[in-house]
Amino acid sequence: MNLSFLLPFIVLIGAMFLMTRSAKKKQQAAAQMRDHMTAGTGVRTIGGMYATVKEIGDDTVTLEVAPGVHAVFAKNAIGAVLEDAEYNRIVHGIHEDLTDDTPVVPDDASSLTEAEADAEAPKADLSKDEAEDEAEAEAPKLDLGKKDEPKDDEPKDGKADGEAGTK
Repeated sequence: MNLSFLLPFIVLIGAMFLMTRSAKKKQQAAAQMRDHMTAGTGVRTIGGMYATVKEIGDDTVTLEVAPGVHAVFAKNAIGAVLEDAEYNRIVHGIHEDLTDDTPVVPDDASSLTEAEADAEAPKADLSKDEAEDEAEAEAPKLDLGKKDEPKDDEPKDGKADGEAGTK
């Protein structure tokens, strides 16, 4: 056998080994995360539901999805165990007080350009005056319907386009 014939198979087997090894590491990390759950911990299920752990069984977990509403899930259905601060921020909307000097990004760009616009030129008044409103009311309206079309466009023999016998 030639070495060039075996080389692609060796590379393929090596790639499969590396892929299964990384998948096993991910599975072990997920199992370790699920084993470190305790009652009262906030979790996110693989379906995206946020809940609080109430009881932990061998293969199941009882979650409180709303006050007084409990649901039983398989341990494998837990997608992530959340830290208390992150769970409170997502579920209850409780934000920790940010005291660092990070700049706050505005929702729109208007606050960034206000100083420049005020310094450059005054803003134009785009509102209508009463005189303009009266002039519009007195101006005759044009009717753009087919009534105003000249009658000389009609064929003299009485036949219209698309009819049988037209030229």
